[in-house]
Amino acid sequence: MTNRQRTFLGVAFGVLLIVASGALAREYHVSVSGDDAGDGTPGKPLKTISAAARLAQPGDVITVHAGTYRERVTPPRGGLSNDRRIVYQAAEGEKVEIKGSEVVTGWEKVSGGVWKVTLPNTCFGDYNPYADPIAGDWFRPMDRDHHTGDVYLDGVSLWEAARREDVLESKDDRAWWYCEAGEESTSIWADFGDADPNAGTVEINVRPACFYPDKPGVNYITVRGFTLRHAATQWAPPTAEQIGLIGTHWSKGWIIEDNVIRDSRCTGITLGKYDDPEDKLEASADQYNQTIRCALAHGWSKENIGSHVVRNNVISHCEQAGICGSLGAVFSTVTGNHIHDVWTKRLFSGAEIGGIKFHGAIDTVIAGNYIHHAGRGLWLDWMTQGTRVSRNLFHDNTTDDLFLEVNHGPFLVDNNVLLSPTAVRNWSEGGAFVHNLVAGNVVLRPEPRRSTPFHKPHSTEVAGLSITRGGDDRWYNNLFAGHSGLAPYDGADLPVWMEGNVFLQGAKPSKHEQAPVVRRQADPAIELLVEPSGSTRLRVTMQGASSPARPNKLVTIELLGKAKLPGQGYTHPDGTPLAVATDFFGNKRDRGNPCAGPFERPEGGKLELKLRP
Repeated sequence: MTNRQRTFLGVAFGVLLIVASGALAREYHVSVSGDDAGDGTPGKPLKTISAAARLAQPGDVITVHAGTYRERVTPPRGGLSNDRRIVYQAAEGEKVEIKGSEVVTGWEKVSGGVWKVTLPNTCFGDYNPYADPIAGDWFRPMDRDHHTGDVYLDGVSLWEAARREDVLESKDDRAWWYCEAGEESTSIWADFGDADPNAGTVEINVRPACFYPDKPGVNYITVRGFTLRHAATQWAPPTAEQIGLIGTHWSKGWIIEDNVIRDSRCTGITLGKYDDPEDKLEASADQYNQTIRCALAHGWSKENIGSHVVRNNVISHCEQAGICGSLGAVFSTVTGNHIHDVWTKRLFSGAEIGGIKFHGAIDTVIAGNYIHHAGRGLWLDWMTQGTRVSRNLFHDNTTDDLFLEVNHGPFLVDNNVLLSPTAVRNWSEGGAFVHNLVAGNVVLRPEPRRSTPFHKPHSTEVAGLSITRGGDDRWYNNLFAGHSGLAPYDGADLPVWMEGNVFLQGAKPSKHEQAPVVRRQADPAIELLVEPSGSTRLRVTMQGASSPARPNKLVTIELLGKAKLPGQGYTHPDGTPLAVATDFFGNKRDRGNPCAGPFERPEGGKLELKLRP
């Protein structure tokens, strides 16, 4: 047999394997009227998603039909590759809810609008959220106890009280609940106002998650089109296993898309860490450096972890974070998500709160997201290297829109709209800020007390540790409206590069920029219009906002150079050269003289820009 014949037979055999594997793949159907003894065909659907999960093999699809499924889906296995993943999807055009709660009846009236129910602890199985206090590293309870349980009246979450008396003697218009868990039973008191809880729908959290594997390494899963609600999630610090309402649990290659994710006691989506006995309740930089060393020993690499896609989800009403992840978000893309109403009750606090909170977002792209009313919008903490933050819209975040903490770069922040009072809080170095609209303060601070890692390019391998001196930043072609501008950089320790920035309405340039465009009296009259439908428009007056004395430069990898400490350039995650050649909407930039700010528009007049459909 010739080499050519051997090659032909090898290819033919490979094709047969692919055809065979495709033929073996099947679709399982799930319906609330089904039976777990069924075979999962359209005529004999299964009743629970968990039953389908036990049957599904790589390449299979689980299609779930309309209804409410009160279960925790714990996938026992994942797929083998992007082409042979296990897909969980809601049937097209059908509303499918997965809930971590149960309906509770049998409430007895105490007084006024206060009612009480007592439940045997057997109804909680092996997890009682009302006996489980929220705790963990960097968690601040604000001098009281909190539990992972929650109470909902007709879909609206009530407020947990610190004492029973606070429910019985409520002096404000908030609806409170309180719990006491004994050895045999658990009692809950709740103020339902004028409502009769036995006539409405009262639900309580009973499960720690809605969709979460109980072991690491369950790879290549797609979760699409569901409404996932009501999870008794625990606080998710970077030094512990991070269990979200839905989470990947130290895996690779998940796609979480087109879902509605809300009402998590702590966190919505987690792309985070596994449980490790080396982790301790010790909130310190030294402990987290030890956590990183342990993670590397547990397979933290591009081959094993991350590369997730989180896109086009609506995430809200989580009291810690919309999306969080310690180390597990590496090499991922987070795009097109609408994240809002995070940390709204503010009964507790901590250092892990935000619309998105990532540790170690190496080569991660965070683009096209809409984040507002989230306390802190986007928090990138430690090891933000090769990361791109692009075309995001931020507003009404009370802490800041973007917080960059103890990173050494390179990271690129381009074409964003930052409208909150503090737009950028930068405790890092090695960043590039390009074509942003900054309508809030820029806060700069070095961090000499903590030594944090930098990595070999496009790798999780640690190249060294360093304090953060501040500086080594680039600011090109940004548009500032009021507030501090770039003046905080006057005292930067490391060199900085600034050019093509425009300063309006009293925003101040830095002494490091030669010939900045300063129009102190120009008022861009920024107005954000949000319709009840969620449609968002931005009105802005661009008159006088550009036309510098000399043409702006197109921002390229050559212009940006390399971040000092890791010696790495500003490239795409795959290492290919990068240029900021398009604007917020994807329109091509004028390569000879791109406009300052995120919109490549001609100067003049009032513009009304549709930011969200």
